[in-house]
Amino acid sequence: MSLFDENVSVVPAPHTRRPRGAVVGVWALTIALVVLLVITFLPTAYVIQRPGPVFNTLGTAADANNKQVPLISISGAKTYPTAGTLDLLTVQVVGDRDRTPSWLELAAAWFDPSKAVLPIDAVFPQGQTTRQRDQESAEMMTDSQKEATAAALSHLGYRVTPRITVQGFTDASASADVLRKGDVITHADGTTITDVDTLRKVIAKADGAPVTMTVLRDGASTTVRVTPRKSTSAGTTTWLIGVTLLTDFTFPIDVTLQLNNVGGPSAGMMFALGIIDTLTPGDLNGGKNVAGTGTIDAKGDVGAIGGIRQKMYGAKGAGAAYFLAPRSNCDEVVGHIPSGLRVFAVGTLDDSLHVLDALRTGSDIAALPTCTGS
Repeated sequence: MSLFDENVSVVPAPHTRRPRGAVVGVWALTIALVVLLVITFLPTAYVIQRPGPVFNTLGTAADANNKQVPLISISGAKTYPTAGTLDLLTVQVVGDRDRTPSWLELAAAWFDPSKAVLPIDAVFPQGQTTRQRDQESAEMMTDSQKEATAAALSHLGYRVTPRITVQGFTDASASADVLRKGDVITHADGTTITDVDTLRKVIAKADGAPVTMTVLRDGASTTVRVTPRKSTSAGTTTWLIGVTLLTDFTFPIDVTLQLNNVGGPSAGMMFALGIIDTLTPGDLNGGKNVAGTGTIDAKGDVGAIGGIRQKMYGAKGAGAAYFLAPRSNCDEVVGHIPSGLRVFAVGTLDDSLHVLDALRTGSDIAALPTCTGS
């Protein structure tokens, strides 16, 4: 038995040429794949900002030993049960100077409303090491917690004593030979100094004349005289004494805020609200899920923060129905609010408490301030 019929001739099939269009298409696809492969590994000059972890100030957080502890702990005063959430938001940065996101990652982030593509210099300044950046961020978080505690306790009627302390000196400082690190500045030209802005105003008023200061040094009061030095920038004259200052406080009760590996000042307002809720009966938020962001100072003024778009998406993802946004961030809020999230504009701690009071009592929240387009 044969495999082929011997009486049949086999004629080879004629060779057909591919159409020119198909050849061009194959080459175009090949080139596109090569270009795609190349740009995947090319370095970029951008990083990606995306929503980070969300923390309920009324709940718990991991300590340095990864043990869950209350985020807000208070001793020396009566505390009360809470309900619902008062969430603080964080932002994560994808990439650094050692490893930037690929062009494909950047392209995907560009079309994701919950993410932002930023120049790397805007997040990691030239000349600043990662360690320096982390240290600066941690210091801002510490200062934020102190200011938040001062704002909350002052609102509740506690006596809070501020202290303006000399932390260091700038190059060619006008006061390096007069003031010392650790000095607490209590008065300047007869004015009681309770914050850095007040001290700046006294120095500016002196217009270059020596400023007489009363400081606490090693527990004793002493008087010194500092002659400011003139600095001119962009046509504006400023009188400087060349010091770095830290605002600290003496509190009548012990408030501990536990939040590891999170830096920056933007959680201040939510810290203050969480402290007030913990120290007062009832549920400040009416048991609802509320999130928010904003810096705060001891006077209760709420300031702008970065990454608010990502924080709104983080709040929505964590289940919050309401969001407290700094009024000064409204230009970034309008047109970028996730569906289902109600955003209110606040400028002070009292504004935030007014919103929470409306949520708790079931008042008409439609009358509360919101961010509107200009």
